[in-house]
Amino acid sequence: MPATNLVQETITDDGYIAPKALARVLRVTQTELSNITGLRREAVSKRLRIRSLSTQKRLRETVEILNRVSDWCGGPVQALAWFRSQPLPSFGDLTAEDLLKAGRADALRAYLRRVAEGGYA
Repeated sequence: MPATNLVQETITDDGYIAPKALARVLRVTQTELSNITGLRREAVSKRLRIRSLSTQKRLRETVEILNRVSDWCGGPVQALAWFRSQPLPSFGDLTAEDLLKAGRADALRAYLRRVAEGGYA
């Protein structure tokens, strides 16, 4: 089974991450997606809010993190389960979801890059 590339699955022709497409791939509702990302419901449902810089930044961070772990976990739905529930000892047992909501996506991506290169978790 080929790996799912969340970027290809969720990006629009004009370069935006489409929340509806992301929710579909992850098998969640848009309301659940807003909770997962820490965005307001309107940010993932109203056209002007979807295209805002802050909304797109958070959606891109989410997609990048899930895309990084998707193959390790077995697919995007399993990656989401990891994202939401797996405590990360390097971050005081916070989850990836907690880190994203706290604005620490860069630290999380650096951690995942280190793990991918063979470093310890």
